[in-house]
Amino acid sequence: MAKKKVTAIIKLQIPAQKATPAPPVGSALGPQGVSAPQFVQQFNDRTKSYEAGLILPVIITIYQDKSFTFILKTPPAAVLIKKALGLAKGSGVPHTQKVGKLSQDQLTEIAKTKLADLSANDIEAAKKIIAGTARSMGVEVEK
Repeated sequence: MAKKKVTAIIKLQIPAQKATPAPPVGSALGPQGVSAPQFVQQFNDRTKSYEAGLILPVIITIYQDKSFTFILKTPPAAVLIKKALGLAKGSGVPHTQKVGKLSQDQLTEIAKTKLADLSANDIEAAKKIIAGTARSMGVEVEK
């Protein structure tokens, strides 16, 4: 079987179970000739195991015959940190205004979730990456 020719790779961040053919999905897939409703149906089916509304990055590969495949990534670290602390958003002035405190247990849990998508070799390196993201959001990390 011959290998299909890739015509485009699209990266989007879509809420789990809540994708619709409206923008950004429709406006990203439409020019490529891909059926947005078909993608939406498959995306929503594959994200049933996630909490509804949790932002998920997705990488869509579109082939010459207008077919597609997609890969789901883990939610962004900032989204997981906000969820763990119950925050609406990070601090506007992260170095002076702190908006919360992340415990070591929460940090470890988020690092375990993100480990597959990070360039970290072990859980300790992943924790340092997540801690850096937390600090940039104005969240203190317990020592």
